[in-house]
Amino acid sequence: MDKAIKNINSNEKIDPAVLKIAWVLLIGILAPLFDSTIMNVAIDTLSNSLDAPVSMVQWVMTSYLIALGAIIPVSGWMLDRFGDKNMWLFALSLFLAGSILSSLAWNIESLIVFRAVQGLGGGLMIPIMQTMVVRASGGEKLGKLMSIVGMPMVLGPILGPVLGGIIINSLDWRWVFYVNIPICTAALILAIWHLPKDSAPTKTQKLDVIGLLLLTPPIILVIYGLTLVSDYKGFFNQHVMLPIGVGIIMLILFCMHALKKKSNAIINILLFKNRSFTASSCLLFLLGLTTFGGMLLLPLYFQQVRGDSVLIAGLLLIPQGIGMLLTRSLAGKLTDTFGSRWVVFLSIILITLGTIPFIFSNADSSIISISLALILRGTGLGGVVVSIMTSVYIGLSKEDVPHASSMTRILQQIGGAFGASVLAIILQSQLSSLNTMDITAQNTAFNVAFMWTTIFTVISLLFVLLLPNKLSKNHSTAE
Repeated sequence: MDKAIKNINSNEKIDPAVLKIAWVLLIGILAPLFDSTIMNVAIDTLSNSLDAPVSMVQWVMTSYLIALGAIIPVSGWMLDRFGDKNMWLFALSLFLAGSILSSLAWNIESLIVFRAVQGLGGGLMIPIMQTMVVRASGGEKLGKLMSIVGMPMVLGPILGPVLGGIIINSLDWRWVFYVNIPICTAALILAIWHLPKDSAPTKTQKLDVIGLLLLTPPIILVIYGLTLVSDYKGFFNQHVMLPIGVGIIMLILFCMHALKKKSNAIINILLFKNRSFTASSCLLFLLGLTTFGGMLLLPLYFQQVRGDSVLIAGLLLIPQGIGMLLTRSLAGKLTDTFGSRWVVFLSIILITLGTIPFIFSNADSSIISISLALILRGTGLGGVVVSIMTSVYIGLSKEDVPHASSMTRILQQIGGAFGASVLAIILQSQLSSLNTMDITAQNTAFNVAFMWTTIFTVISLLFVLLLPNKLSKNHSTAE
């Protein structure tokens, strides 16, 4: 375990003990992923049920994102200080408490506060899960492991919109939060029984308080600023630029501080010396424009252009999830065998080919052609996520794993918020310049937005060449 993390090319199966840990963690992570996708379709319902304007209801999403971003920087230190299992149980309990409180909310203000509690738990869970799996495996068969760990990211887009549609159409809005309770409860019981006990820490690193104060506020400010982009119809508005600008300045100050602290910083930015980590991090950020942007555009396209209901829009997204399932295991095996470079390259090509048809689609496009395009797109998304998350940890020591998990999660969050903001602006600008009452004009606006999604996907190919190629059994670092 103390050796550098290795991606070993062998035919050995995953250690059953490691596999059990991965599956126990996977059950718990379903709750925040389902919650996020369900909340995306619940905004109008919450507005009507709580008698609050949509602008206020948006804070139900924003408070969650801000709390999630705020807790991520300290997750690595908390893991080393309190232990992996203890922190997993704490994160699950916090998310469960937030879900119960949210289900009991009596007005929009209380719901916003309780969603922040959920965000704190959800923000801890994914970095903890990734760290625990990589540590338990010793770096072996990471591709196969990430294909398992990434399963909730596949199930979320498949089941989340459908479940959300059923809840919104048939049940009280509080069921949006009730569904988390049995999942979290089962996950807590399984974790108590089946996760290994934490070993005593060999050393307790002091909390980098200055680093935390320099890193947490800018993450909050940047995410907050990005959530305002659609409200103010662009990035070049003082309400948007001020928080993002201050956030960027603070991030620069944090980098200067972290370079002095080196491995003792709250997050070790010297990880970017590792070429594989740097390339993977850049791809995770850029693919926010593809993954999160697509999650924004596709449901809106089905509802606004095709006139489908929330439930039907959710059902129409199932082929994309099926495509992700088709490549999940294969991508892991290929990454373990050949390295991530060509797997990511082919996956991005598939995403591109699966998105291009939407540049030319219209309200009369057949369900079959749309479904085939989504399967192709999903096939690429499944391959790219598994492979990139594998290459993140190549060449890293055991001590660096929590730092890598935290850093990649931060980049995913900011990249996703940035991607959703950019595509929302592109869509809004197109709609405002056209007659939005005309279905043909609306269709054209979505076509242009999908064109930009495709362009951003192709741009990400520039970083693929920096990913590790085929790895030998003794290859312990990225090329």
